Amino acid sequence: MDLIIGSHVGYNKDNGLLGSVLETLSYGANTFMFYTGAPQNTARLPINKEKTLEAKKLMEENGINISNVIVHAPYIINLANRANLDFSTNFLKQEIRRCEELGIKKMVLHPGSHVGVGIDEGIKNIIDGLNMTLESDMDIKVCLETMAGKGSELGTSFEQIKKIIDGVKLNDKLMVCMDTCHMNDAGYDISNFDKVLDEFDKIIGINMIGCIHINDSKNVKESHKDRHENIGLGTIGYDNLINIIYNERIKDVPKILETPYVENSEGKKVYPPYKYEIEMIRNKKFNTNLLEDIRNHK
Repeated sequence: MDLIIGSHVGYNKDNGLLGSVLETLSYGANTFMFYTGAPQNTARLPINKEKTLEAKKLMEENGINISNVIVHAPYIINLANRANLDFSTNFLKQEIRRCEELGIKKMVLHPGSHVGVGIDEGIKNIIDGLNMTLESDMDIKVCLETMAGKGSELGTSFEQIKKIIDGVKLNDKLMVCMDTCHMNDAGYDISNFDKVLDEFDKIIGINMIGCIHINDSKNVKESHKDRHENIGLGTIGYDNLINIIYNERIKDVPKILETPYVENSEGKKVYPPYKYEIEMIRNKKFNTNLLEDIRNHK
């Protein structure tokens, strides 16, 4: 099985997409996910076309298929909140245009939080927002992410995501991003992942899975907290995550790590874990010294 695995990487003003690819290669990965700018504000710099061309050349040389590369939409976009719908749809359109300029085909989007108006009204707002945003000539799939249910988050069940998809006119532009931590925290028993896939297939369709965020969880099932943990160090566990990653039914789906950076002796999260976690995943053997190896750059 030719594993499609990578992680969240940076995207900075100097090197743009090229810097993202170089970071990806340093982790031994063959795909990646990034924000096109800071996720918490609207400040954006023009796309560096020269660096983008260099990045694409480097990707081709190293077997990275750009169709497997993901952009994550900024989390300040909240389509479920009617009060900010114009802002959210306009910013989302801008981010989609940036993806198209970069040649990226998939964008992950948090469906949104209803902030008190209730689930049904929040879902209606998301549908309206996507109908305001999506256009027939957009060359991108917006992947609605499965959420943990923290606060008033929506998209915590397959049924909610299905309801959104069914309400969107151009729903051929939509896919789904599964997140292992979020599904666990939302109440899905992903230790029996084939059963979860069966349920997803019945409600939405397995062909609609655009990517999967692979994260362990600091929380017990159905805690609705959304706190990611490093691979094998949380409540989901290494073996369950390996069974998901290597499941034949989703072998062509990109897997993306969003696990936390590791703390130094002063308690600051400074060490990226992805090179070590990806190596551990490829070896199919849990590294009991994972955190120590990351801190010591072994």
